[in-house]
Amino acid sequence: MTTEKPRKKTRSQNRSRSKRYGNTRKSILLERSKSYIEEVEKKANERFDRQDRPMGFPTETPPPAKHSFEWKTQPVPLKDEENLAKFVIRKGEFGWLEDGRVDEIAKFVDGKNMNLDQALSLRSALLQQKTVYSHGRLKSRAKALFRLYNEGVSVVDLSKRFDFPPMNIFRIILGEKRWSKSRIKECLRDPTKMKQRERDEFEKAEAADRVSNVDQSETHTRADLFEEVLADWFESRGVNLRRQNEMVSEQRIEHGRPINTPDILFLDHVEINGQPVAWIDAKHFYGADVSFQRKKMTKQMSRYIDEWGSGAVVYRHGFSENLFIPGCLMLDAGVLDLSRMA
Repeated sequence: MTTEKPRKKTRSQNRSRSKRYGNTRKSILLERSKSYIEEVEKKANERFDRQDRPMGFPTETPPPAKHSFEWKTQPVPLKDEENLAKFVIRKGEFGWLEDGRVDEIAKFVDGKNMNLDQALSLRSALLQQKTVYSHGRLKSRAKALFRLYNEGVSVVDLSKRFDFPPMNIFRIILGEKRWSKSRIKECLRDPTKMKQRERDEFEKAEAADRVSNVDQSETHTRADLFEEVLADWFESRGVNLRRQNEMVSEQRIEHGRPINTPDILFLDHVEINGQPVAWIDAKHFYGADVSFQRKKMTKQMSRYIDEWGSGAVVYRHGFSENLFIPGCLMLDAGVLDLSRMA
């Protein structure tokens, strides 16, 4: 009697195995980064003793005072974020959600450790990642999309069929029409310069796309207000600081462009939850443990850490318990009065 040898799994079977959601466990990353964190915290504590004046520091400042704050946070369990991530993304769905779909998500999060605002913000992060990571596939299908467009298929229908953001499809189609990048940019700013069909397609695509759409003004306005609320909170407690707009103006004069401009730069010694914080950046979204968002954040925060030492990020809609950027304290908006943002 012959025994049958167990068959090896094929590559496709291995790929189909579900990958664990999120980044490497935070506890492991903390251990790996221990010496680096000690180094950047020391840098933050010693920034006032440097012979060269740190970027953003006025030529004359009073001796730094010392402030210590306890900041209670409520990080979101990674398992809850993972479950929600599977629910909030659907094929071909890139736009603002209809009321029925929002109600569906609200019902799903009811009784869980995430709320509706966090769910919608997580969806945005996942859509951004999906958009960036699928761009290569989109470009490879440019000719096929252009052919279907010429046959009368709308951009929004192409988006639903092929699962790419409508505005990115529209840009690809204009590129296939041999429009230059500068012409595309100009016409997106002023759609009256387009022919009627392109203008109609643009309006519908823009309305169906909250990731790659042209008008992001409302998002920026609310983000600016959140930064003001945060800076006002520290100033009301006697902390000497500089705001981003001051540093932007100064660096434009000195360097020709903004270089390092966190939302808040502390001119005093500030400790939060026992950790030295030299600067703070305010983010008007949920801090998800999503690869694209995390890498983008890490790149930005590394510039601040290199200049001033350890700092912090305050997320308007909270953050994942597994989110980790070495040298960067994660905070939520729980201690702030957000009534101005209602």
